[in-house]
Amino acid sequence: MDAEKIKERYILLSPFLNERQRRLYLAAEAKVIGYGGVSIVSRMTGVSRAAISAGYVEHEKTEEKKLPPGRIRKAGGGRKRTAATDATLKSDLEMLIEPVTRGDPENPLRWTCKSVRNLSDELNRMGHKTSHRMVAELLHEMNYSLQSNRKTLEGESHPDRNAQFEFINQKVKDFQAIDQPVISVDTKKKEFVGDFKNAGKELRPKGKPEEVRVHDFKIPELGRVAPYGIYDITNNTGWVNVGIDHDTSSFAVESIRRWWRSMGKDVYPDAGQLMITADGGGSNGYRVRLWKLELQKLADETGMSIRVSHFPPGTSKWNKIEHRLFAFISQNWRGKPLISHEVIVNLIAATRNKTGLKVECQLDKNTYPKGIKVSNEEMANINIQHESFHGEWNYTISPKMNLQ
Repeated sequence: MDAEKIKERYILLSPFLNERQRRLYLAAEAKVIGYGGVSIVSRMTGVSRAAISAGYVEHEKTEEKKLPPGRIRKAGGGRKRTAATDATLKSDLEMLIEPVTRGDPENPLRWTCKSVRNLSDELNRMGHKTSHRMVAELLHEMNYSLQSNRKTLEGESHPDRNAQFEFINQKVKDFQAIDQPVISVDTKKKEFVGDFKNAGKELRPKGKPEEVRVHDFKIPELGRVAPYGIYDITNNTGWVNVGIDHDTSSFAVESIRRWWRSMGKDVYPDAGQLMITADGGGSNGYRVRLWKLELQKLADETGMSIRVSHFPPGTSKWNKIEHRLFAFISQNWRGKPLISHEVIVNLIAATRNKTGLKVECQLDKNTYPKGIKVSNEEMANINIQHESFHGEWNYTISPKMNLQ
């Protein structure tokens, strides 16, 4: 027996063999040699004894027990993906990229400005065993993509923008660590009610699209709606208050109040604090006096201190509600005319995604007058404490009973 010949034959044939063919061929070589054949073949080819022995076993199987044509290994065989054996790999990856994600807030596809090689290096420093290819696969599964720098132009930005992102991110973690509620809030794009064209497509019989109006002029008796959303960051649940009047601060805080009464207080029975992340403008803007006055009323009613952190101007797309709630609502009702309030409420409430998102929705028929003025005296009576870091963006409103 010339062992070197085994090595030569294997080198010639190996490039043309798949995993199963390789183990069967080497098992055949070992069988021809006889006693000690597995060790000799393993030594000459570098293939493990276990793989050759597996081929040995397969040779001995009856015809009905052999793998069906086209299969290389039995179902579930082979090395498991790192993501399947490392329970915290995905969550640690998302923790690394969340503060710097970007993208269209109405699109669930987001993008990150950190390269996959930098991310894999950081994960390995954290104790994981992964590669840049695995990171790229995971990002794709999580609906992220890596884009070139020329896509990031957003005009002038505040010099402390990134510092504020990191500040918010840390405060959210602090609240979650002590099991206190953290919500992301915003008003979704206002929509006309009626048989208007809605972007996107839905399945219908071929050649029978749903007919809608040519022009998008408001129907006076139906008007339009302002869906105000509250997204529970920790529990991946959403609440949407569909208003039919003006999008004012009173409406915004009433929406938060309704979320707390309907969902929040049951999930957080021991809550003493509430954290809100919000845009820098609109009905929940950091410069809006009525927003703070209404939050004071909510704090007094609930007995909770309400901590607010605003995203810097021009960065609303970073608010989690945009890509964790609103994007999926838009997907769910794409191509469907929003013909009535009932249809809108039902479509929002039916929104789901692969991560287990659940949404509740309610129609708000109250009126919210515009132009309400808040006096200096009323502002002075608000129990507010500003953070040392950008107190205009970060502040806490406590119940007035806490005033000494």
